[in-house]
Amino acid sequence: MLKLKPNCECCDRDLPPESAKARICTFECTFCETCADGVLGGICPNCSGNLVARPIRPAVALAKYPASVERVQRATPCT
Repeated sequence: MLKLKPNCECCDRDLPPESAKARICTFECTFCETCADGVLGGICPNCSGNLVARPIRPAVALAKYPASVERVQRATPCT
């Protein structure tokens, strides 16, 4: 099950579980649409995988399986 991380690892922008602006790679590295499509060019800076739209978990499932509250941010800037 996806963790649904709450923020962009580059700019720390909030990405609630219902956000259509979240992008992830196969390792669930999470970025906002602006960082993913802009500075990152659609490629994860952590694993070099492609970044795709993160699925939205339906509200009924979210109540039973909540999103993560652990914020993750890269130690080095996204450039």
